[in-house]
Amino acid sequence: MYFKQIFDEKLAQYAYLIGCQATGEAIIIDPMRDIDQYVKLAQSQNLRIVAATETHIHADFLSGLREFAEHGIKVYASDEGDEDWKYEWLKGSGYDYGFLYDGDEFPIGNIRFRVKHTPGHTPEHISFLVTDGAAADEPMGMLSGDFIFVGDVGRPDLLESAAGQVGSMESSAKTLYKSVEEFKSMPEYLQVWPGHGAGSACGKALGAVPESSVGYELRFNNSIKAADSEQHFVNYILEGQPEPPLYFARMKRDNREGPKVLKKLPQPERMSIDAIRNAASTKSNVILDTRERLAFMGGHLAGALLAPMEKQFNTTAGSYIRENENIFLIIDESRVEEAVRDLIRIGLDNVEGYATPDDLVHYADNGGKLSSIDIIDFEDTAHLKKDEENFIVDVRKASEFEKGHLEGALNIAHTRLLDREDELPKDKTLLVHCRTGIRASVASALLVRDGFKVKYINDEVEKVLH
Repeated sequence: MYFKQIFDEKLAQYAYLIGCQATGEAIIIDPMRDIDQYVKLAQSQNLRIVAATETHIHADFLSGLREFAEHGIKVYASDEGDEDWKYEWLKGSGYDYGFLYDGDEFPIGNIRFRVKHTPGHTPEHISFLVTDGAAADEPMGMLSGDFIFVGDVGRPDLLESAAGQVGSMESSAKTLYKSVEEFKSMPEYLQVWPGHGAGSACGKALGAVPESSVGYELRFNNSIKAADSEQHFVNYILEGQPEPPLYFARMKRDNREGPKVLKKLPQPERMSIDAIRNAASTKSNVILDTRERLAFMGGHLAGALLAPMEKQFNTTAGSYIRENENIFLIIDESRVEEAVRDLIRIGLDNVEGYATPDDLVHYADNGGKLSSIDIIDFEDTAHLKKDEENFIVDVRKASEFEKGHLEGALNIAHTRLLDREDELPKDKTLLVHCRTGIRASVASALLVRDGFKVKYINDEVEKVLH
């Protein structure tokens, strides 16, 4: 059996390519939308992808299931759960597909996959027990999706906090408790292959180790240990969950109704700085500057958003750019395709053009006008906050804010800021901070773009809170 875990660092997402080397057939589990990466990997191992499936309707990226279906590959999808969360795009379609239910089995060559309904994170969530039929007659591991992570379980609040299904949070947590209770009876030797690792917003305490076992998680997973009673588990699992990024609601909608067929990656053209500036004068166009934050603060095109090409790139872009806006990048040429892939994975397909940081320097050296944002530290803030013309905005998570914050600060998580700007005063200067300055930098750029007066606090808040 060929087994490959495929990790996307920015989304902290695991897909899995599993193949039967005897027959040359393979399946991909939980693929992202740019499916060419999986096809190339399979070909490098003399395998052919004959099927694709996923554990649930994802909230944090667009699924590649429809892309595979468009290419004539058989796709499997859960038909468990309630009527509100079904794969609408598959019903009655002309695709080669099969719906899956608890207890179902299907083969890929000599490998058998048994479906286990594991609801709670989502109503339709399923896991797969994998048996290598060439070597054994019992499962060796479990593809657990967003049910069991290393060190955590999938959060049950997203249908309410991200997708707007009011009143579903507690009932989902109770459902998850029942799934965890069933997990406790599984053989301890079973390996656990999760859908996400550390850095994902699909849980609150995910580990960075890529795989685990049932026995290890029973002993050391605090969320599972909290399942000593239903109410204790519900209280524990709902407390301190991070605010979901704004784009999660779109991903839920599109993965349920059917992501737009991509077929090929966008090919943005290289443009002059003047051309990008002119394009940005249209309301539906956005400049996304991917340089590091201090370079951006020192000089950038007026109205540009900031999203450094780091781990939070997708989260920032998805939270600050609306789905139909056209995107113009400031980016190193060597990273254009990387950025395009990151953006289309969260449904931001309109990547129209780019210029490089060197182009920006050349533009400024030849008299082109750049904007800047004032940088201050917490020593400056101590003086400025005494002035009623200034207003402190804390863009950390609510759970961080509750542990300690500056007096008078308003807390809005940076991933929800675009939706809550009307809570901020336009007649005051906003002093924007987070824990270390990273989240505050992208938030400051957004607020300046949207007409607020801003001073960016590039400092560590622990210096003044403790």
